[in-house]
Amino acid sequence: MADIELLDRTYHFITRSFVETGRAPHFTEVARELALPVEEGRQAVHDLAASGIPMWLHPGTDTIVSIAPFSSLPTHYRITIGRQKRWYGQ
Repeated sequence: MADIELLDRTYHFITRSFVETGRAPHFTEVARELALPVEEGRQAVHDLAASGIPMWLHPGTDTIVSIAPFSSLPTHYRITIGRQKRWYGQ
């Protein structure tokens, strides 16, 4: 498992990306932001998902589906930030 500081940075970047773009970042974006090789960025995403936080990846892939409170898939739960409704909740 990755060290706690890397998990924290990974979580922060993913949630910040949701707020800024309305979608989950790809693991290559995580790697670039954290100045990691692509494979280490992919592993950081998997380590974060395995840490027990409310986050999951699309089965059999490296694609982030959801990280609390955000969802990349449309749901009945809409999130409004700064009067903008472009996010879905878990």
